[in-house]
Amino acid sequence: MSLESTVRFHFPKSQSFSGTAPNTSPDTLTGTDYIAGMGMTMARAPMGYSAFMGKVGVSENDARRAVSLLTEYALQTCDKVAALRKLESDIKPAVMQTLATYAYMDYCQSAASVKPCECCKATGFIDADVFTMKSRFGTQRPGVVTEIKRLDEPLPENTSYQVRDVERILCPECKGKCVVSSACRDCKGRGRAVMKAESEKQGVPVMGDCKRCGGRGYERIPAVEAFRAICEITQSISLATWDRSGKPFYDQLIGKLEIEETWANAALIKVTA
Repeated sequence: MSLESTVRFHFPKSQSFSGTAPNTSPDTLTGTDYIAGMGMTMARAPMGYSAFMGKVGVSENDARRAVSLLTEYALQTCDKVAALRKLESDIKPAVMQTLATYAYMDYCQSAASVKPCECCKATGFIDADVFTMKSRFGTQRPGVVTEIKRLDEPLPENTSYQVRDVERILCPECKGKCVVSSACRDCKGRGRAVMKAESEKQGVPVMGDCKRCGGRGYERIPAVEAFRAICEITQSISLATWDRSGKPFYDQLIGKLEIEETWANAALIKVTA
């Protein structure tokens, strides 16, 4: 049984736990076996199991536990980076927790994830310029009306002009939802896209990994957002230092979560084999 197979046990109308095997095979696991297997996996790979359960939305407590365990790991390994080793003792835990939080958020990203709309600042509406044509006629309507821009002084008769107003309209990006999808715009979350150069050479559509997202199917959280959050805590890390040593350490934390999830999945398969 893999980690993905355990999700159905945590939601209503799913398979119920019982002490009776559903099949006649002696190798079939019972509900108690599933519970024991998940408990053993949680004990053997706590970070990976908690990270996965938080990512799929099973438990907020597991998400917080994963961030806490990743923060402890960051504190144990951050001294290998000179820029982080020089941080003051009272500031270092807050910086590591911030990095762990953003690393976990990036780890939880998928093609189904959403992010606040930057166009409307997550309000659903934007201020737009609306132009309206108006005319001013005298006693007789002229055959041709000259278009002029609106002026401050009184306008002569038999003229037309544009009135510029600022109105709040529905955001064209999020359509009023305040959030937009994190799926890649080129591959639409599939991770595969048509390779134009190869398609032109062979004369048929050739599919390959999307170059925009690297085959992931979604956009990652920019690392500069984590740097901005750190700058609110301390100013001792410059942008150049972050690009040289801070960002690789941040990417290492994201990779740590992925490795821990793989270990947890392998542990669950082993105990339920």
